Amino acid sequence: MTHRASVISSNRLEAFSDGVFAIIITIMVLGIHPPTGHNFADLTPLRPVFLSYLLSFIYLIIYWNNHHHLLKTVDLLNGWTMWANSHLLFWLSLIPFSTSWLGSSGGAKAPAALYGFSLLMPAVAYALLQFAIIKSHGKDSTLKKALGRDVKGKLSPLLYATAIGLAFFVPLISYIIYIAVALMWIVPDRRIADELNADHLKMSAN
Repeated sequence: MTHRASVISSNRLEAFSDGVFAIIITIMVLGIHPPTGHNFADLTPLRPVFLSYLLSFIYLIIYWNNHHHLLKTVDLLNGWTMWANSHLLFWLSLIPFSTSWLGSSGGAKAPAALYGFSLLMPAVAYALLQFAIIKSHGKDSTLKKALGRDVKGKLSPLLYATAIGLAFFVPLISYIIYIAVALMWIVPDRRIADELNADHLKMSAN
């Protein structure tokens, strides 16, 4: 049995994914409810809710930014790549729930662990999407060359898993790890963009 890949523009897939990202962020911000009081002091209890939203917002923007560059490497869009992309969006769509629970938990252990799980699974799904793209384009593909050893990509799931385990003992350390990983990725990843530019220059030279 052969798997026939269709040469389809990735623009439609990216547009759909962008729409899902926008909906996820919208749902997440709607989870922040205003206080019943009318003084600035009444906002104080919402501080953990806002901070959890801010962290999750940063994560979603990081994924959106890197996902944009990732799809620019797709020339051959097949079923596996589309399912892998949907798999990623599924796990990202659960972030608003874990964010809401974390923000209202008061530092409880289970919400801290679940939040880590909601970060771990998109990281795994993103790696599977990369694998699907490389599988369909070959080991000499733009993405494969751009990723290289992919140290950050391999380190992040390990840090999430560590934070999940620590959440059952010292949730504060888990929070620090989640923030540290976000800071590790907050600078836009230039590897794919640089490789695409290099390929473009080679084509122009020829």
